Amino acid sequence: LMHIVTEKVPDSNAIFAKNAYSAEFGNQVTFFDTDSADFFTGDRTEFIGRNGTIQNPAAMKYSGLSGKLGAALDPCAVLQTVFDLDDGMKREIIFRIGAGMDMQDAEKIVNRFNVAESAVKSMYGVYEYWKRVLTQVRIETPDNALNIMANGWLQYQVISCRLWGRSGFYQSGGAFGFRDQLQDVLAVLNAEPWLARKQILLAASRQFKEGDAQHWWHPPMGRGVRTKCSDDFLWLPYTVLRYCITTGDTAILDEQISFLEGRPLNANEESYYDLPVIADAKASLYEHCKRAVVHGLRMGEHGLPLIGSGDWNDGMNLVGIEGRGESVWLGFFLFAVLKDFKKIAAVRDENFARQCDENADKLRQHIAANAWDGDWYLRAFFDDGTPLGSKQNDECKIDSITQSWSAISGGGDAERVKSALASINENLVNRQDKLIQLLNPPFNTTELDPGYIKGYVPGVRENGGQYTHAAIWTVMAFAKAGDTKLTWELLQLINPINHGNSAATINIYKTEPYVMAADVYSVTPHQGRGGWTWYTGSAGWMYQLITESFLGLKREGNILSFQPCIPAEWTSFTIHYRYIDSVYTIRVETNYGAEKTFVYVDDEEQPGNIINLNDDKKEHTVLLKIHQQNIYQESNKIVTNNGLRQ
Repeated sequence: LMHIVTEKVPDSNAIFAKNAYSAEFGNQVTFFDTDSADFFTGDRTEFIGRNGTIQNPAAMKYSGLSGKLGAALDPCAVLQTVFDLDDGMKREIIFRIGAGMDMQDAEKIVNRFNVAESAVKSMYGVYEYWKRVLTQVRIETPDNALNIMANGWLQYQVISCRLWGRSGFYQSGGAFGFRDQLQDVLAVLNAEPWLARKQILLAASRQFKEGDAQHWWHPPMGRGVRTKCSDDFLWLPYTVLRYCITTGDTAILDEQISFLEGRPLNANEESYYDLPVIADAKASLYEHCKRAVVHGLRMGEHGLPLIGSGDWNDGMNLVGIEGRGESVWLGFFLFAVLKDFKKIAAVRDENFARQCDENADKLRQHIAANAWDGDWYLRAFFDDGTPLGSKQNDECKIDSITQSWSAISGGGDAERVKSALASINENLVNRQDKLIQLLNPPFNTTELDPGYIKGYVPGVRENGGQYTHAAIWTVMAFAKAGDTKLTWELLQLINPINHGNSAATINIYKTEPYVMAADVYSVTPHQGRGGWTWYTGSAGWMYQLITESFLGLKREGNILSFQPCIPAEWTSFTIHYRYIDSVYTIRVETNYGAEKTFVYVDDEEQPGNIINLNDDKKEHTVLLKIHQQNIYQESNKIVTNNGLRQ
């Protein structure tokens, strides 16, 4: 801050600012501009005044500022316009703030937008963008709270906060997370697939040659952390597969992308922060994904993946700090990656596809032999073999994500999955406080040290509160199991609007009820209180839960199908789906009297139970009558017109 220098240029109202000492942004210039400025200053002390505050600055009490700019100030940019308004009069003043790559670029931008018409046109361009994106998929269901979240707020939260801003009240960071934004873009595959493509290629470029990846990094230079976190790199093949199937774009697999080079972590080193080198050699995105999968095939004594310095739950960073601890959840997640990635490998590398199959089978067997605790699955094994997430533990007897992913991944035994989900319902669903706990009981006095998760107050964040990301996975698991009643009950339980639909509920929840919160506390006296809103990956997963798991929308290239898990009292819902420039208004009816599924497009019956999308620039009406027995059949269809096969 002390090195920021402010200045003005002739014939401009704008104040320009530059910090030549900034390592990453030394050449960049920011500006603050308005239509007309009578007075200005670059001195924050002058603006606030002696004993003043930002809420009541001295400069608002009088007309006139010193015009002081330059170096060695407490820097700021203040433009003051003085005008009179008579009764009934109005005046529009436009303020502009922005940045350029250098002074010339900044001046060019200022000149471009120095007329009101340009600013207004730009503003309406923003309106049109959001109108297009937020109406790409629009739902009409009997539940208005569900409609509100799915028809705007969730996508807006994902794109504006998670992908673009990467910052919020609870975390002002700006970094990219390798796994974080890869998960986020799963929610925009229908609305903005180009954003997903861009993020996939960016993430792949932050992968080391060994197959692991930066846990997070700051643009533009790429300084970040290399860790032993064991799940980061696996989200690349997981997301790539989902992207290819949904969009039909398999050309992305041939994109050539560089690797990072950096020193390996030492034996007892959890992480280090550095600016890695970009390697000269490049490889296809497919090869990047393959290296990630191979890097994940490091198993411990029980035949389960090593947990490293934490898996999805960073707070369990000491479970495997000595290099021998294992993660049961990661076993299920890796199973899902192996099972799905073989679909890509099968058309490129049959030998590796066979390896994926073989390793998935071994993993399933090892989970079955070593990870069952009687009524639910274990969470992990410490370095010394002590189980975590077991009835024999005093704390964290049960953790939700292993139970959820035993269903989501398809890697769990059917009867055990049924028992595991019942155990979630019995031990982790807190109906009184309207939340789903991540684990229970919270860590507090146990001699076991799983890591910094134990430093949270019991019942807060990951330590026994609702970590909404995982709560959504729980609801997805019940939907995968076809439990319509619990799926709908728990979906309502975690919908933030239902935590803010009255003065009484708002007084408990105490945060924005129109965006997802990462946390809901379960500790006295804050039961039911939300925290860490906006900047949470739960927004993208909530959107997937509503549109895909609950309403059953599945897109595979130019094919749409539906496998809803809606409650029995719902007989229909409608989805407006825009495919490029063509709109399909789709009414889905669960017609229990029919013997099969019927599909009508523009009143003409179609073969099969799918909708073939065609961008003919027209509006189409679609009616799906889905037979009850077909609602929960798992689809094995793979897009066949883009090089993927079963």
